[in-house]
Amino acid sequence: MSAGTATLTLPNAKRKKKVGSFAIFWRRFRRQKMAMICLVILLVILLACIMAPLIAPYGYEVMDTSAIKQGPSLKHLFGTDAMGRDIFSRCLYGGRYSIAIGLLSTAIALVAGVIIGAVAAYFGGVVDMVITRVLDLFSSLPSILLSLTISAVLGAGFTNLLIALAVSSIVIYAREIRAKMLSIREMEYVEAAKATNCSVFRIMFCHIVPNAMTPVIVAATMGIASQILNAATLAYIGLGVQPPSPEWGAMLADAKTYIRQFPYMLVGPGMLIVICVLCFNIIGDGIRDAMDPKLKN
Repeated sequence: MSAGTATLTLPNAKRKKKVGSFAIFWRRFRRQKMAMICLVILLVILLACIMAPLIAPYGYEVMDTSAIKQGPSLKHLFGTDAMGRDIFSRCLYGGRYSIAIGLLSTAIALVAGVIIGAVAAYFGGVVDMVITRVLDLFSSLPSILLSLTISAVLGAGFTNLLIALAVSSIVIYAREIRAKMLSIREMEYVEAAKATNCSVFRIMFCHIVPNAMTPVIVAATMGIASQILNAATLAYIGLGVQPPSPEWGAMLADAKTYIRQFPYMLVGPGMLIVICVLCFNIIGDGIRDAMDPKLKN
């Protein structure tokens, strides 16, 4: 009877559901109230920029000669610029460039940095020494100065701006991944992978790199904020996206001439840059707290 009872009760026994690592991360991240608020704000801005052709009241090149340098109103929420163009509409279209530059340049730098750092950490010796010295050379220069130099050499434009920003920030991710990999490359599961004759590529990018990505992901999230700010800086001095394409930094450059008479021209693009940079930084802090191994149960 005990066997029969066991047979009857086993199906009714509660089984613990296996919780994935992303579910654990998301549960911890949701506890970060400020990070969640910033995530929602960023998603709203991003969706508004993507849907700019549908929700923008005017095209970014449409000029209204009867509303030149007009202050904020119901017709023009952020006012108009010196050419009668609606600043609110230009901010929506400009966000496509500014946010895309931040995301793409960070992604390019992240991939390149992870590969370089992984090679240096895995092979060590002369390879590590050479790569480290090159990284030291690049890190001795401020990233904005390096971006400025590369942009000046390549010339202005969207593609050249992406290259300049990506190259200037590769060192950040290469150092992060190298430091983390050095601490885990001798662990048992790595040695087990070597013992089973796994290829070097598989060991590096399937066994080691995924377990070393936590600090890199945090750095990349905050890096997007830096890239948006650097892109705006380069555009402000004429080395970014060129007219007539709107970009937040370029819009600030256009408005600087009228800063005393018409300061409202700076509010729209300047406010969006500040909000996006602040949100990405706070989200980065939230991701770091959510991925902190010390918080694991």
